[in-house]
Amino acid sequence: MSTDAADPASAARGRLLARPRPSPEAPPLAPGLHGLGLGRQRDGFLRVPEGAAAAELPLVVMLHGAGGHAAGALRLIEQAAPGVLLLVPESRAATWDVILGGYGPDVAFLDAALREVFQRHRVDPRRVALAGFSDGASYALSLALGNGDLFTHALAFSPGFVASPPPLGRPAFFVSHGVADDVLPIDACSRRIVPRLRKQGYAVEYREFAGGHSVPEDLAGEAVRRVVDG
Repeated sequence: MSTDAADPASAARGRLLARPRPSPEAPPLAPGLHGLGLGRQRDGFLRVPEGAAAAELPLVVMLHGAGGHAAGALRLIEQAAPGVLLLVPESRAATWDVILGGYGPDVAFLDAALREVFQRHRVDPRRVALAGFSDGASYALSLALGNGDLFTHALAFSPGFVASPPPLGRPAFFVSHGVADDVLPIDACSRRIVPRLRKQGYAVEYREFAGGHSVPEDLAGEAVRRVVDG
Protein backbone atom coordinates (compact mmCIF):
# COMPACT_ATOMS: atom_id res chain seq x y z
CA MET A 1 0.00 0.00 0.00
CA SER A 2 1.16 3.58 -0.71
CA THR A 3 0.85 6.78 1.27
CA ASP A 4 -0.63 8.25 -1.94
CA ALA A 5 -4.02 7.17 -0.54
CA ALA A 6 -3.78 9.96 2.05
CA ASP A 7 -5.21 13.41 1.33
CA PRO A 8 -2.29 15.92 1.16
CA ALA A 9 -4.46 18.86 2.23
CA SER A 10 -5.73 17.01 5.28
CA ALA A 11 -2.22 15.84 6.14
CA ALA A 12 -0.94 19.43 6.00
CA ARG A 13 -3.63 20.38 8.53
CA GLY A 14 -2.66 17.49 10.83
CA ARG A 15 -5.91 15.64 10.15
CA LEU A 16 -6.15 11.85 9.96
CA LEU A 17 -8.96 10.37 7.86
CA ALA A 18 -8.64 6.60 8.48
CA ARG A 19 -11.31 5.13 10.73
CA PRO A 20 -12.06 1.69 12.23
CA ARG A 21 -14.47 -0.44 10.18
CA PRO A 22 -17.18 -2.75 11.50
CA SER A 23 -16.26 -5.33 8.84
CA PRO A 24 -12.64 -5.30 7.59
CA GLU A 25 -12.23 -5.90 3.86
CA ALA A 26 -9.00 -7.93 3.88
CA PRO A 27 -7.92 -11.07 5.75
CA PRO A 28 -6.37 -10.39 9.18
CA LEU A 29 -2.65 -10.76 9.62
CA ALA A 30 -1.38 -13.73 11.59
CA PRO A 31 -0.27 -13.18 15.19
CA GLY A 32 3.25 -11.82 15.40
CA LEU A 33 5.31 -8.86 14.25
CA HIS A 34 4.83 -7.55 10.70
CA GLY A 35 6.62 -4.83 8.75
CA LEU A 36 4.28 -2.17 7.43
CA GLY A 37 5.68 -2.26 3.91
CA LEU A 38 4.96 1.43 3.38
CA GLY A 39 8.45 2.94 3.46
CA ARG A 40 11.67 1.98 1.72
CA GLN A 41 14.21 3.15 4.28
CA ARG A 42 11.98 4.01 7.25
CA ASP A 43 8.89 1.92 7.84
CA GLY A 44 7.60 0.44 11.11
CA PHE A 45 5.79 -2.55 12.60
CA LEU A 46 2.37 -3.86 13.46
CA ARG A 47 2.30 -6.38 16.30
CA VAL A 48 -0.76 -8.62 16.16
CA PRO A 49 -1.71 -10.53 19.35
CA GLU A 50 -3.13 -14.02 19.54
CA GLY A 51 -6.86 -14.20 18.92
CA ALA A 52 -6.98 -10.99 16.88
CA ALA A 53 -9.04 -12.59 14.11
CA ALA A 54 -11.92 -13.34 16.48
CA ALA A 55 -12.12 -10.17 18.57
CA GLU A 56 -12.54 -6.41 18.44
CA LEU A 57 -9.29 -5.16 19.95
CA PRO A 58 -7.82 -1.97 21.36
CA LEU A 59 -5.20 -0.25 19.21
CA VAL A 60 -2.17 1.60 20.56
CA VAL A 61 0.02 3.61 18.17
CA MET A 62 3.48 4.18 19.69
CA LEU A 63 5.79 6.94 18.39
CA HIS A 64 9.58 7.01 18.90
CA GLY A 65 11.70 9.94 20.03
CA ALA A 66 14.05 12.12 17.97
CA GLY A 67 16.60 10.04 16.07
CA GLY A 68 14.71 6.91 17.06
CA HIS A 69 13.20 3.97 15.25
CA ALA A 70 10.31 1.55 15.52
CA ALA A 71 12.30 -1.23 17.18
CA GLY A 72 13.30 1.04 20.04
CA ALA A 73 9.77 2.36 20.54
CA LEU A 74 8.41 -1.18 20.47
CA ARG A 75 10.74 -2.22 23.30
CA LEU A 76 9.40 0.61 25.47
CA ILE A 77 5.81 -0.62 25.42
CA GLU A 78 5.46 -4.16 24.07
CA GLN A 79 5.53 -5.88 27.48
CA ALA A 80 2.89 -3.46 28.77
CA ALA A 81 0.48 -4.13 25.92
CA PRO A 82 -0.47 -7.83 25.71
CA GLY A 83 -3.67 -8.51 23.80
CA VAL A 84 -3.46 -5.13 22.06
CA LEU A 85 -2.87 -4.30 18.41
CA LEU A 86 0.35 -2.29 18.53
CA LEU A 87 1.25 -0.04 15.60
CA VAL A 88 4.78 1.44 15.69
CA PRO A 89 5.48 3.71 12.71
CA GLU A 90 8.69 5.57 11.91
CA SER A 91 8.95 9.25 11.05
CA ARG A 92 9.98 10.14 7.49
CA ALA A 93 12.99 12.14 8.75
CA ALA A 94 15.01 12.14 11.98
CA THR A 95 11.97 13.28 13.95
CA TRP A 96 8.30 14.10 13.38
CA ASP A 97 7.23 16.56 10.71
CA VAL A 98 5.66 19.32 12.85
CA ILE A 99 8.90 19.57 14.83
CA LEU A 100 10.75 20.19 11.56
CA GLY A 101 8.40 22.89 10.31
CA GLY A 102 4.85 21.68 9.76
CA TYR A 103 2.44 18.79 9.43
CA GLY A 104 2.47 16.75 6.24
CA PRO A 105 4.51 13.64 5.37
CA ASP A 106 4.29 11.91 8.76
CA VAL A 107 0.55 12.49 9.01
CA ALA A 108 0.14 10.99 5.53
CA PHE A 109 2.28 7.99 6.47
CA LEU A 110 0.41 7.41 9.71
CA ASP A 111 -2.93 7.72 7.92
CA ALA A 112 -1.87 5.07 5.41
CA ALA A 113 -0.67 2.75 8.17
CA LEU A 114 -3.91 3.17 10.10
CA ARG A 115 -5.95 2.54 6.98
CA GLU A 116 -4.10 -0.73 6.46
CA VAL A 117 -4.75 -1.80 10.05
CA PHE A 118 -8.44 -0.94 9.81
CA GLN A 119 -8.80 -2.83 6.52
CA ARG A 120 -7.52 -6.03 8.13
CA HIS A 121 -8.48 -5.96 11.81
CA ARG A 122 -11.51 -5.19 13.94
CA VAL A 123 -10.46 -2.25 16.08
CA ASP A 124 -12.65 -1.07 18.94
CA PRO A 125 -13.35 2.63 18.16
CA ARG A 126 -13.78 3.28 21.90
CA ARG A 127 -10.18 2.19 22.58
CA VAL A 128 -7.76 3.83 20.13
CA ALA A 129 -4.68 5.46 21.66
CA LEU A 130 -1.83 7.57 20.31
CA ALA A 131 1.26 7.20 22.49
CA GLY A 132 4.84 8.38 22.31
CA PHE A 133 8.14 9.01 24.06
CA SER A 134 10.06 12.32 24.06
CA ASP A 135 9.51 14.01 20.65
CA GLY A 136 7.05 11.19 19.95
CA ALA A 137 5.16 12.15 23.12
CA SER A 138 4.95 15.77 21.98
CA TYR A 139 3.68 14.61 18.61
CA ALA A 140 1.18 12.23 20.21
CA LEU A 141 -0.26 14.99 22.41
CA SER A 142 -0.49 17.34 19.44
CA LEU A 143 -2.10 14.96 16.97
CA ALA A 144 -4.47 13.50 19.55
CA LEU A 145 -5.78 16.96 20.41
CA GLY A 146 -6.56 17.63 16.75
CA ASN A 147 -7.92 14.13 16.08
CA GLY A 148 -9.99 13.41 19.15
CA ASP A 149 -12.71 12.01 16.89
CA LEU A 150 -10.33 9.10 16.23
CA PHE A 151 -8.10 8.83 19.31
CA THR A 152 -9.87 8.19 22.59
CA HIS A 153 -6.61 8.37 24.56
CA ALA A 154 -3.20 10.03 24.36
CA LEU A 155 -0.29 8.52 26.30
CA ALA A 156 2.67 10.89 26.58
CA PHE A 157 5.91 9.69 28.17
CA SER A 158 8.21 12.69 28.82
CA PRO A 159 6.74 15.19 26.33
CA GLY A 160 8.35 18.53 25.52
CA PHE A 161 5.58 20.65 23.99
CA VAL A 162 2.21 20.72 22.25
CA ALA A 163 1.69 22.03 18.69
CA SER A 164 -1.89 21.00 18.05
CA PRO A 165 -4.08 21.38 14.98
CA PRO A 166 -7.46 22.94 15.86
CA PRO A 167 -8.74 20.82 18.78
CA LEU A 168 -11.44 18.29 18.01
CA GLY A 169 -13.08 15.79 20.38
CA ARG A 170 -12.20 15.03 23.99
CA PRO A 171 -9.48 12.38 24.30
CA ALA A 172 -8.32 11.35 27.77
CA PHE A 173 -4.66 11.99 28.58
CA PHE A 174 -1.98 10.10 30.51
CA VAL A 175 1.32 11.95 31.01
CA SER A 176 4.44 10.79 32.84
CA HIS A 177 7.75 12.56 33.37
CA GLY A 178 10.93 11.97 35.37
CA VAL A 179 11.84 14.66 37.89
CA ALA A 180 15.53 14.23 36.99
CA ASP A 181 14.99 14.45 33.21
CA ASP A 182 17.94 16.39 31.76
CA VAL A 183 16.80 16.06 28.13
CA LEU A 184 13.34 17.61 28.44
CA PRO A 185 13.35 19.15 31.94
CA ILE A 186 10.09 18.59 33.77
CA ASP A 187 9.60 22.21 34.91
CA ALA A 188 9.70 23.53 31.35
CA CYS A 189 7.67 20.67 29.90
CA SER A 190 5.07 18.49 31.64
CA ARG A 191 4.62 20.84 34.61
CA ARG A 192 3.48 23.45 32.08
CA ILE A 193 1.68 21.15 29.64
CA VAL A 194 -0.51 19.32 32.16
CA PRO A 195 -2.02 22.41 33.83
CA ARG A 196 -2.84 23.88 30.40
CA LEU A 197 -4.63 20.71 29.33
CA ARG A 198 -6.60 20.63 32.58
CA LYS A 199 -7.48 24.31 32.24
CA GLN A 200 -8.92 23.50 28.81
CA GLY A 201 -11.16 20.90 30.42
CA TYR A 202 -9.36 17.69 29.45
CA ALA A 203 -9.11 14.73 31.80
CA VAL A 204 -5.40 14.19 32.55
CA GLU A 205 -3.77 11.50 34.68
CA TYR A 206 -0.28 12.75 35.53
CA ARG A 207 2.58 10.77 37.05
CA GLU A 208 5.96 12.10 38.10
CA PHE A 209 8.68 9.57 38.93
CA ALA A 210 12.14 9.60 40.45
CA GLY A 211 14.18 9.15 37.30
CA GLY A 212 15.37 10.65 34.06
CA HIS A 213 14.37 10.56 30.41
CA SER A 214 12.75 7.14 30.29
CA VAL A 215 9.54 5.12 30.30
CA PRO A 216 9.21 3.10 33.52
CA GLU A 217 7.59 -0.26 32.83
CA ASP A 218 4.97 0.15 35.55
CA LEU A 219 3.83 3.50 34.15
CA ALA A 220 3.68 2.12 30.61
CA GLY A 221 1.48 -0.65 31.98
CA GLU A 222 -0.77 1.78 33.83
CA ALA A 223 -1.18 3.92 30.73
CA VAL A 224 -2.10 1.00 28.47
CA ARG A 225 -4.53 -0.41 31.03
CA ARG A 226 -6.46 2.85 30.87
CA VAL A 227 -6.93 2.29 27.17
CA VAL A 228 -7.83 -1.39 27.53
CA ASP A 229 -10.38 -0.62 30.28
CA GLY A 230 -12.00 2.01 28.03
